[in-house]
Amino acid sequence: MNIAAGSNRSSRIAGFHKLSPRDRLDLVAAFAGLDDAQVAHLANMGNLDPVLADKLIENVIGTMNIPVGVATNMKIDGEDVLVPMATEESSVVAAVCNAAKQVYETGFLTSVSGNLMIAQVQAVEVADPAGARIRILEKRDEIKAACDACDPVLVSLGGGFRDLEVRLLDTPSGTMVVTHLIVDTRDAMGANAVNTMAEKLAPSIAAWSGGRVYLRILSNLADRRLARARAVWKAADIGGEAVRDGIVSAYEFAAADPYRAATHNKGIMNGISAVVLATGNDTRAVEAGAHAYAARSGRYTSLTTYEVDKDGNLSASIELPLAVGLIGGATKVHPTARACLAILGVTTAERLARIIAAVGLAQNFSALKALATTGIQKGHMALHAQNIAMMAGAVGEEIDRVARLLVERASVRMDVAQKVLEEVRGS
Repeated sequence: MNIAAGSNRSSRIAGFHKLSPRDRLDLVAAFAGLDDAQVAHLANMGNLDPVLADKLIENVIGTMNIPVGVATNMKIDGEDVLVPMATEESSVVAAVCNAAKQVYETGFLTSVSGNLMIAQVQAVEVADPAGARIRILEKRDEIKAACDACDPVLVSLGGGFRDLEVRLLDTPSGTMVVTHLIVDTRDAMGANAVNTMAEKLAPSIAAWSGGRVYLRILSNLADRRLARARAVWKAADIGGEAVRDGIVSAYEFAAADPYRAATHNKGIMNGISAVVLATGNDTRAVEAGAHAYAARSGRYTSLTTYEVDKDGNLSASIELPLAVGLIGGATKVHPTARACLAILGVTTAERLARIIAAVGLAQNFSALKALATTGIQKGHMALHAQNIAMMAGAVGEEIDRVARLLVERASVRMDVAQKVLEEVRGS
């Protein structure tokens, strides 16, 4: 099959999904006019077996390699932990290391609310919503039996159906009857398990409610699966009372203003998503749950809290949904994810969630401290300067030399980097 690059090319490629990754790549290269170097780069899948890559997602032609760094200095619940983080953003790993170093003596203390996930079953066109709600609640034992029968392995591990809720939602098209199946998914993230249960119960709920069932799917607002972390930074260890008060003020800004809170929480997710990705978990699900939880009061606000304790030190905490697992999906089959989990030494999903929450708090502390003192750009741009140097064409030892000069001149820009590179090569 030939697909020449040009104005008459078509994205309708019959049987594309049936081809090998390399054959797909050749077609894409012809379509897009890729050069030999670009094709060779995409064909090199690094340490991920092309056969495995082709099974993880559809229409594979290559991989996107993200650096995996390790956060040091982390002491969580009295245990020293090395934390793998997969991210492309400069200063994220360093920020966690620095925050943890400043609180290493006492470390982070964590807790979780459990492993409960929610599946929603939506019924519409219900004549008597209030009555339907009661009828469904009366079927709790029958619902439990049906849910547990869907996954006997989960039940044998101590998981399974735990509770039932039925909510009435007023919408422009009428009152919806929404059934929540609350399930303990143990060490799995649980999406497949609870979705299967929702599908199984859908016909029964339609019959009991007298309506029509549409959506049957989990909720990523996993507010029955919260992870919490807290730490106390001594004022003397972080630069004194002025720095402490600046951090509290930065937090209060985020707590009061959704425009600031969005960036504040994005910084938290810099750390959280990096660990979630490194362990093969679902970054999009975790991010969606976190941001929804930040808006649970009806106003979007901070995921963290900062206070001054009775001894004048900085007391900080974080709470957010963290639906992560150790089994299923990429977590189980991706070799890099398996290696990262081995580095962490975790044996339960709860422990993984605790570590991730601590990383989010550490990331946030570093960001607020930088904002309250030198500004976020000084440390971040010092690391970002290396990226700019490489983008300007620096190689080998040139990278550090160009980056250092960009920082010294306080001008980390591409045009400046190109001029500096010319100077370095001419010296």
